[in-house]
Amino acid sequence: MPPLFETNLSLPLHARGKVRDTYDLGDCLLMVATDRLSAFDVVLPTPIPDKGRVLTQLSVFWFRKFESWMPHHLISAEWSDIANTLRRVGIPDPEAYRAQLEERSMLVKRASPFPIECVARGYLAGSLWKEYRAAGGATADAPILLHGISLPPRLAESAELPEPIFTPATKAHTGHDENISFVQACALIGTETASLLRDYTLRLYREAQAYARTRGILLADTKFEFGLDADGRIILIDEALTPDSSRFWDAALYAPGQPQPSFDKQFVRDYLESIGWDKQPPAPALPDDIVAQTAERYREALRRLTA
Repeated sequence: MPPLFETNLSLPLHARGKVRDTYDLGDCLLMVATDRLSAFDVVLPTPIPDKGRVLTQLSVFWFRKFESWMPHHLISAEWSDIANTLRRVGIPDPEAYRAQLEERSMLVKRASPFPIECVARGYLAGSLWKEYRAAGGATADAPILLHGISLPPRLAESAELPEPIFTPATKAHTGHDENISFVQACALIGTETASLLRDYTLRLYREAQAYARTRGILLADTKFEFGLDADGRIILIDEALTPDSSRFWDAALYAPGQPQPSFDKQFVRDYLESIGWDKQPPAPALPDDIVAQTAERYREALRRLTA
């Protein structure tokens, strides 16, 4: 099968995001993970083979792993359930869509998303490292305060933090997401709700981090999205602990003081920065070797984490 850049089903389109096409099935939604890849919040013109399948299968794995205590939006990712639901909403021959949808689609509950992304970090990497370095943290003699969080001085890039931290971010429909403080998150969604989301985020991160270590992977950071279901419960939505939403490092190769070999799209980000792209659309096409290596990194994450 060639990579799937975009779906066009005979159904009402609920939303077309950077990666997912979501369709309205009435009492639920059909969420399809395409092979589109975004970097620096811009969708690239080159799809990554099997990426959508990896995102879906990993999300299903994590939703099921934590569902004893963390409610989520997943109803089913089984093709038989998806096909039956499509027939119910007026698609007479779901098999015509099977090649597009199987293994990359989820039937999910409707939810009202909270307007923040919930990020947990256990290592100094990505935007946090850039902010820390810009604030002088790498050479400081006293703790550095970033977004209301005190970080030790003189940490190296990729260093493990004393304990995982919660760093919420705003959701940008266009442009870049912005890191905010917990106080700012409280102003957006209320202190009680923000506290619950922080606690859920850090528990999910710690439990996933401990499991990933047993598979030879360091979970450097990850982001979650939460929403309210029809009964007003907070549930985990969108995706969970995938190479698109997380930094996965090879534990055997971990060496603080530099960027780490990863099983995620950091490989593409590094390539794009190396060619001097200004991070504004339109994004450049990716060379075949970058596509192939990225696809293999995604597949390796799935293989290791789900055995």
